[in-house]
This record gives sequence, C-alpha cells and structure tokens, in this order.
Amino acid sequence: MTLERPNFHILTGGPGAGKTTTLEALRRRGFACVDEAARQILKEQKAIGGDATHDGDQRKYRDLMLARSIEAYLAVEARTQSVFFDRAIPELRSYAEPPGAPPAAHVAEAIARYRYSPAVFLFPPWPEIYRHDAERKHTLEHAIAVCESIRAACLASGYDPIEVPRLGVEARADFILARAGAA
Repeated sequence: MTLERPNFHILTGGPGAGKTTTLEALRRRGFACVDEAARQILKEQKAIGGDATHDGDQRKYRDLMLARSIEAYLAVEARTQSVFFDRAIPELRSYAEPPGAPPAAHVAEAIARYRYSPAVFLFPPWPEIYRHDAERKHTLEHAIAVCESIRAACLASGYDPIEVPRLGVEARADFILARAGAA
C-alpha cells in the first residue's frame, strides 16, 4: 500500500546548508516539523560506542535512518496541514551503495511506499554558513558531493528538487511556504 502525502514537504541537501535553521523558523511559525534522524543516531552511537555512523557501518546507519524516517512519517500521517521534514526517505536511495548501483530492495520499497509532496526543497551548499560541529565533521567539498547525490536520488525517486535560494532564514521560510502552498 502506497501512502501519498502531498502536504508532507522535504527539506534536504548537503550538511551545513541551513536546513535545520529554516525548519526551526517554520516551527516557530506554528508548522508541524519533523527533525532529522541522522544527528540523533550519531549522538546515540557515540554514547554507546556503536559503529552505525557515516564513517563506520554505513549500511547499518542507513537502515537506522530509514527505520526512524518511517516511524516519523507514520507518526504524522493523519495530519492534513503541511508538515516539514528535515531530510526524509528518498535521499537514502543511494546511501551506502557503490556509485551507479540500484538502491537496496528495502530502501526502494520504502521510497515507493511512503510518498511526500513531489516538490522537494533542496538547500545547496553555502560556504559562508558552513560550520563543523560535534556531528558534522566533513569538508565543504563533501557537502557539495552529498548535495549532488541527494539531487540525483530525488530525481531518480520521482521528486522535483527545487533549489532554495541563499537568503536569510525568514526569507527562505517564506520561499518554501509560498511554493508549498502553505503561506
């Protein structure tokens, strides 16, 4: 059974491009928002000495992100108003797979089953705001490569990436709300 939710909007892109900050601005405006699973998983793995990380067992990390993303989707599936997700299932399409390889069968099934709005808000890398932190340790060049991989994964999954302009946080939130029909 496919669940299609045109009111579920994905904010995605490489690390450090302003997705989470923009999601917080949407939350302050009263919109339902779903935080990304990756940061929480990384914190948990660090606390227990686990290896399900982007530089450890990537498949295990992907599967944890997939499970959490499905849980998050199902937790808000009854909502009829706009819901904004900080990352989501489609970007896991090529994660932990060799370049050009098809997605793992269970990932492809999840992408087909849990559908979001066709328009995906893609945050391009922005060197002026990119910063390292406890979970984000990659270079800007890595962030650029991740963004392009996510763009390709979205397109291959039947989504239309809409690039979010490099504007102030509130202007980015306005841009998203106008295109999501939620303003």
